[in-house]
Amino acid sequence: MAQVPEMMTAIDPEGHGGPEILVPVTRPVPQPAEGEVLIRVAAAGVNRPDVAQRQGNYPPPPGAPSIPGLEVAGTIVALGPDVDDALLGQPVCALVSGGGYAEYVAVCAGQCLPVPDGLSMVEAAAIPETLFTVWTNLFERAYATEGDTVLVHGGTSGIGTMAILLGRIFGLTVIVTAGSDEKCAAARVLGAAHAINYKRQDFVAEVKAITGGKGVQAVLDMVGGDYVPRNLQCLGEDGRHVSIAVQGGAEATIPLWQVMRRRLTLTGSTLRARDAAFKSLVADELIRTVWPHVAAGKLRPVIDRVFPLAEAAAAHARMEAGDHVGKIVLTVG
Repeated sequence: MAQVPEMMTAIDPEGHGGPEILVPVTRPVPQPAEGEVLIRVAAAGVNRPDVAQRQGNYPPPPGAPSIPGLEVAGTIVALGPDVDDALLGQPVCALVSGGGYAEYVAVCAGQCLPVPDGLSMVEAAAIPETLFTVWTNLFERAYATEGDTVLVHGGTSGIGTMAILLGRIFGLTVIVTAGSDEKCAAARVLGAAHAINYKRQDFVAEVKAITGGKGVQAVLDMVGGDYVPRNLQCLGEDGRHVSIAVQGGAEATIPLWQVMRRRLTLTGSTLRARDAAFKSLVADELIRTVWPHVAAGKLRPVIDRVFPLAEAAAAHARMEAGDHVGKIVLTVG
């Protein structure tokens, strides 16, 4: 293996602000601790939490790097104590708690997934954050199973497109919302059964019409706020509502009689602060259940645009503009 340098290029702003604060700086290369590997990063995914962190609204959890970036793909170039020597030199993608916008990142070995032949590093970097999130929330917390109909907001976001792709593989009927006719058309091309333009259609009425008044089995919501009581109207008997973000507000009015009468379940989660043991368990499950579809070429992330690391500011501006369909990725080196 090539010798690992002491210093690296990274995006690590000292304060908070607009995209313009994302400029390359020099930082020490992290050292892998016990159970960790060091990845030489080839590409890093850009996610909405990165934007929130830059704005000062989503601080890294204790012990996480201040460098943003929650998913990477690259090559393992160094090992911490108690890590299998066979991993050295392996191409992997990984879910990280931070540090992705850099030339090197250290992460628990259990959070790595192998990059199969035919999957590019850009594609690999665009998978972990959305795959872990959709799997743990839609398939585990919401118990979505073959034959279920589900409603997913933000249908052309990274989360939304991953939900559509997984739904197609695992036999779900996926209804999405999006903010334009063009985005709705893109979602349908990907495999959404129905796409609702929330800017000119009432998604509650549309869902009721689509389902013949029965409602959906699950809602995956990243909006929060006044969407929550409207989402509950979309649920059928014993429906499950999962909150994964609160882009529209962290407070919501819950009609408890609806919850009681129709036996609804309201749950939610955040992923970044969960410990390495939990993330490793999820990675093991994904390797068994989803990764064969990746290896077979049946699951590929939707890539919107690729920027070099030095243009991280442009990548964030692209995300904030809201015009993207799928994932935005940074290439490193």
